[in-house]
Amino acid sequence: MIVLDSSYLIDFFLGMKETLGAFEIKEIDELDIALDSDSDIATTVVTFHEIMSGVKHKKVKKEERFFRRFFSETPVFDFDFKSAEKSSEIMADLLTIGKPVNSLDVLIAGIAVSNGADKIASTDKRFDEISKVTGLEILKSKK
Repeated sequence: MIVLDSSYLIDFFLGMKETLGAFEIKEIDELDIALDSDSDIATTVVTFHEIMSGVKHKKVKKEERFFRRFFSETPVFDFDFKSAEKSSEIMADLLTIGKPVNSLDVLIAGIAVSNGADKIASTDKRFDEISKVTGLEILKSKK
C-alpha cells in the first residue's frame, strides 16, 4: 500500500511532472487512471490537516475544490491509538539515532505503518530518515 504525503500532493497539484515518476507514468492525466486502478493508495488525516491549513490560510478556492474532491475520493487513514503507539516508537527510534524529524511527518509515518502501508510517496527529504527506522520505501519524484 502507498500513502501519499502532503509534499507529494502539493507538488502534484502545482503540476510538477517529476511527481509522476513515483508511479512510473509520464502524463498528469494518467495519474487518475493509476489512482483508480490501484486500490492500495491512501492518505492520512494529518495530510488533510496540513493541506487544508494552507488552503484556508491562503483562501484559494481552486486549490480547496481540488483537495476536497481528492480527499473525498481517496481513503484517509485516521490517527488512532494504534497509530499513536507506532508514531511514538518511530520518534523514539529517530531520537536514539540522533535524527529528530518534524512531528507531523512522524505522525503520518505512524499512521501509514499501523495501517499496513509499505511505501510513502513524498518529496520531503525528512522521510529518508523515517525510512531508516521503519523500513518504509519512499517513492520520490524522478527528474
